Amino acid sequence: MKNRILLLLFLAAVGTAKAQQIQNVQATQEGKTIVVSYDLTDNASGSTYEVELYCSTDGGSTFGKSLSAVSGDAGKEIKPGASRRISWDVLADREKLTGNRIVFEVRARTTDQAGIEMVFVKGGTFTMGCTSEQSDCDDYEKPAHQVTVSDFRMGKYEVTQKQWTEIIGSNQSSFKNCEDCPVENVSWYGVQEFIKQLSRKTGKNYRLPTEAEWEYAARGGSSGSPTLYAGSNNIDEVAWYGGNSGKKTHPVGQKKPNELGLYDMSGNVWEWCSDWYVSDYYKNSPRNNPQGSASGSHRVLRGGSWLSYARYCRVAFRSNNNPGSRYYYYGFRLVLAP
Repeated sequence: MKNRILLLLFLAAVGTAKAQQIQNVQATQEGKTIVVSYDLTDNASGSTYEVELYCSTDGGSTFGKSLSAVSGDAGKEIKPGASRRISWDVLADREKLTGNRIVFEVRARTTDQAGIEMVFVKGGTFTMGCTSEQSDCDDYEKPAHQVTVSDFRMGKYEVTQKQWTEIIGSNQSSFKNCEDCPVENVSWYGVQEFIKQLSRKTGKNYRLPTEAEWEYAARGGSSGSPTLYAGSNNIDEVAWYGGNSGKKTHPVGQKKPNELGLYDMSGNVWEWCSDWYVSDYYKNSPRNNPQGSASGSHRVLRGGSWLSYARYCRVAFRSNNNPGSRYYYYGFRLVLAP
């Protein structure tokens, strides 16, 4: 998760951004050192975090690599708590100070043994399906209905080819030689084998998201605003799709994230969900933590892909296929219960 602090000539903190785990960010100048203080909340049930400090010279539009000349509460194995402090040696990174609108961003993440970075998603109630901003809806996106989901953690990115290969031992993707691209050409059954081996290796109970969890997260959770795609009404900001992908996948995390800090929820690859697909399921869906139909012949896919038209990348759009199907636009991301 992340939080930003804006300084004008290092004199005052004038802005912050929302975050789930980083709160109460303040920045001060102490001689030749910038000190950024923050609170790190424990939303992930006792986890420690890797904390990094980033700097932007254009008011927060772009960030480079994390700052290296830092000390204090930065690095790996940082425990949650109040009044954490990061000290940045300004002179050691003086080339970063080109401009008078310097934005610092504190990022905290949990990373498991397979390098899968998870984002905490606070549960809540939302309207699922064909809401007013979702233009050109299909019948199987209706009716819009209220759903409540519990807390969970979701992969910040789609599972990559590197992560798949480390667990499975081989890479069946069509777009090879891109280890940070999402793994694709994987079936729902193949994903279950990956989850089984990953859970055994890490001691954690991974699974695919339910369709309701996926849509709740794509919409930005309880802090999200109504948008056509995951994080924006402008698809080019958040998605690799048929109009901009160059007919291929792209490394995860290159587009703008949504409000939860989740990347590529729209576009790049279709994402398998756990549910059996039934076209009229919304007419009878339970309100609390719906799991999908008890049986069926097809599993749910969400989010659209690098090959899709824009309408298929909408947060409410539902697709499906036989769980044994493999295509070069099918991938996935993972979920952990708290």
